[in-house]
Amino acid sequence: MDAADRTGSGGRGEEHGPRGRTGWQRLRLLLGRYAHPRLWFDPRRWTLAVRVVALTILLAAISVMSVGTYLSSVISDGLYEQRRVQVLEESTTIRQDLLDTLNGTAGATSTQSQDAAASFIQGLRSTDSGARRDAALVPVDTTSATSTIASDRAMLDLVDSDMRTSVAESSDALVWRSVGRPDDSGATEPQLLVGTRVVVPGSGTYDLFLLYSLGQEQQTLQFVQRALMGGGAVMLALVMGIAIVVARLVTAPLQRAASAAEKIAAGDLGSRVEATGSDEIAKVGRSFNAMASNLEQKIEDLTELSRVQQRFVSDVSHELRTPLTTIRMATSVLDEHREDFTPEVARTTELLSAQVRRFDTLLADLLEISRFDAGAAVLDARRHDLGDLVMRAAEDARPLAGSRGSLLDVQLTSLSTEAVVDSRRIDRVLRNLLTNAIEHGAGRPVVVRTGADDQAVAVIVQDFGVGLTPEDAEQVFARFWRADPSRARTLGGTGLGLAISLEDAHLHGGWLQAWGRRGQGAVFRLTLPRRPGTQIARSPLALERSFTGLDRGQASVGTVTGEIPVRADALPSLGEDAEVEDDA
Repeated sequence: MDAADRTGSGGRGEEHGPRGRTGWQRLRLLLGRYAHPRLWFDPRRWTLAVRVVALTILLAAISVMSVGTYLSSVISDGLYEQRRVQVLEESTTIRQDLLDTLNGTAGATSTQSQDAAASFIQGLRSTDSGARRDAALVPVDTTSATSTIASDRAMLDLVDSDMRTSVAESSDALVWRSVGRPDDSGATEPQLLVGTRVVVPGSGTYDLFLLYSLGQEQQTLQFVQRALMGGGAVMLALVMGIAIVVARLVTAPLQRAASAAEKIAAGDLGSRVEATGSDEIAKVGRSFNAMASNLEQKIEDLTELSRVQQRFVSDVSHELRTPLTTIRMATSVLDEHREDFTPEVARTTELLSAQVRRFDTLLADLLEISRFDAGAAVLDARRHDLGDLVMRAAEDARPLAGSRGSLLDVQLTSLSTEAVVDSRRIDRVLRNLLTNAIEHGAGRPVVVRTGADDQAVAVIVQDFGVGLTPEDAEQVFARFWRADPSRARTLGGTGLGLAISLEDAHLHGGWLQAWGRRGQGAVFRLTLPRRPGTQIARSPLALERSFTGLDRGQASVGTVTGEIPVRADALPSLGEDAEVEDDA
């Protein structure tokens, strides 16, 4: 029995919302945010509430469809079985009535027998739409007193050879099967075909076929299916409403907690979550508030400790300036009369003078760091040519390079390198980079190169000495950090030079980066925007560079060397720069 009920529906959507241009733009914005195919078909982009509601509706829909299919199948089987039993009982009664009718015509003429049989068959026909019935009487042998009689001869098309064989072999039993027959609308109507053999002594042998309509049962089943579909739709709507309410109950506190966490991350340490009740979500809220309070207290303690440390460093540095000035003056007097001392005392005086100068530099660096920590550092920015600053720093480093036997190869770009910078701070950065390169360059050349584009200017300082590992490059700007703490510093550095240089670069809105290879050399790159505070996306010069050769490019405008240059055959040649775009 075909219990399928396939229906289709269509509709025309309505447009809701503001009719003005602003409302339309707002609608397009909402559609762009929430109705994009990638958003709807990618569950990873869904919010927790959407995932909960979608999963609940999906599971509910599967459950409703499963229950509906099961109930439809059970009801369909029940209706079919009930109708089949009724049909077989009715067919048994009709078969007996036919035997009585044919036995009553014994001895009558063939015309009388034919009329009696025809009247009986036509009397079996019923045209009721819910219980339609047709009958056909088919003689089996030539001795039969009547010919084929049918209330509707089209039903004989449903009787095939298998059906006739089954009827012939069943003797007095009933044979039945389900068939489908087109109705007036063209749809296939389920029907039940029953056949039996009737043997009338003296009149012949006949096959009786009865065709019963199951339209009423089909209509009942379709009504039940529609009721199940309507009930399922109502159930899904109720489940969706419940899921939305439950999701809001669960996600609303989470959203408040997320909002509070974002505020705390943005610096609002006083943000808290409203936690009421005694359920699990309220416990989470109270735990979050306790964590936020502890975090606020810890940050306040650390801030106060940092403030005390900064004040201590600043106060100590200032307090040491006065005695240091006195010591420096006394040292200068001793240094002026050093030639009158014995060699041992003269050497002691020389060491004292060097350490006093180092102490003075350390105090100056500590004061500068304290100004950065306190946020008191300001720029005295004016328009300068970075190439001029580089050449001036190279000239200042010339005596040191000569004493160490290093060659300073300065290559200036032909492009304009003018920028608004604080020349004092940039000069300090360049001196630090050149001094470090000479000190760590092991007497090998130091290459200085400038570059520029529309947004930024840059300078690199590259040496070919001990080099840096990737871990060293990440730590090299830390305060008082040394790659090899056991190695003595010949220049008496304070360990704060690169840290101060990094702060100077950041004060301009620029970058100071390091890269290198252990045993081959190191590269430091300073990138500055043409105007302070301008965002820069890339540097005009590549950070990762070759250590295999020395290339005096076409942009070179001059070379500043020390007084004691290295031999020509000892100079490595710097190959072409690697074409690497390096973003901060």
